[in-house]
Amino acid sequence: MTTVTEFAGLLRRTMGLSADTVGLSVIASALKTRLTACNLKDLHQYWEHIHASETEMQELIDTVIVPETWFFRDRKAFAALADEACDQWLPQHPDGQLRLLSLPCATGEEPYSMAMALLAAGFPASRIRIDAIDISVGLLQRALEAVYGKNSFRGKDLEFRDQFFEPVGSRFRLADAVRAPVRFQHGNLLDPACLPDTAVYDFIFCRNMLIYFDRATQDYAVRKLTGLLKADASMFVGPSESGLLLDHEFVSAKLPLAFAFRMKTHAPPAPKTGAVQLPKPNRPPVRTVAKPEAKSVVMPLAAARPAATAQPPEAALTGLEEVSRLADQGRLSEAIQRCDEYLRARGPSADAYYLMGLAHDASRRPETAEQYYRKALYLDPGHQETLVHLAYLLEKQGDAAGAQRFRRRATRVNTGGRA
Repeated sequence: MTTVTEFAGLLRRTMGLSADTVGLSVIASALKTRLTACNLKDLHQYWEHIHASETEMQELIDTVIVPETWFFRDRKAFAALADEACDQWLPQHPDGQLRLLSLPCATGEEPYSMAMALLAAGFPASRIRIDAIDISVGLLQRALEAVYGKNSFRGKDLEFRDQFFEPVGSRFRLADAVRAPVRFQHGNLLDPACLPDTAVYDFIFCRNMLIYFDRATQDYAVRKLTGLLKADASMFVGPSESGLLLDHEFVSAKLPLAFAFRMKTHAPPAPKTGAVQLPKPNRPPVRTVAKPEAKSVVMPLAAARPAATAQPPEAALTGLEEVSRLADQGRLSEAIQRCDEYLRARGPSADAYYLMGLAHDASRRPETAEQYYRKALYLDPGHQETLVHLAYLLEKQGDAAGAQRFRRRATRVNTGGRA
């Protein structure tokens, strides 16, 4: 008798999907849909059918994948990409082409957001090439159509929609100038024939895919992606995947809240000994793209990119921002003291407990760190950063089952589910 577990193993071998991450119920639901579509009675018949059909495996993959994506998801990543490309890459490469990879690209919102961010920042359109790859044929077809409904536009800042889209009934069609630099292709990261064998990319966006793999597949995927990066390139991942990159000879690219990493041998200068980069809980507003006066998509660099605003003096930083600053400087004892003062003055706070956990974690006090992580989750069971860091802490302590449990919760939060 063929079981759902056997199909879960087939999906893991084919596309790296971990049933421990998504749950057998998700796979069972996809199988039920395909049984109905194929007019088959049971899983045994479907098992024979999927091994006899060249296309049915792809149909199952398309059914089990339910992408959660929208334009400029995690805006800081796209703002950081534009800044790095214009301020760092462009002056160092007066000629040549900027190469970028979006994997998985789903229905195209991510690679198109990359293109819009670069164009709006004044980067020359003719020098942009974005390779966008996904394992789902159905999703790629929708990406090529480049017509989107309201679910792809979230948040209050939608100036980019007025700038780069035209209304088509109740939907919106993307401008040809944004579509031009993006090249979509069907591919599977686990297929040795997928992607080149040389380091060709200046920036890779591989966000919220690795969390669906088991650890062995994650390690394989990171090694393969590393081989695609140029020496001074950056890789952007999802918030839940930051710890995984740190385990693979990567360090933070020091782009706040962008979740970008570089290989250690080409990383920016490290802070003082003992420093740890902590994300700031009070997130500043993301820099929005100015709407051009002219109709042209490509704006002059000086007009498109406003001058940097002055940073507030240290004395102006208060509360948890001050805690983050102290920790960034490696002043962990002071960070812990200030955070404790904050908790005494203002009462329990998930963000404060999370920062206390991080500071103790960096100070090599894992038991204390775990206590504070769990306090943060008591107040906010869906605090994604805490879920991720607690998972990696437990993994390092040898508690594989506990790590897996919290990683699954982080995945559900990341995809819009309940913790």
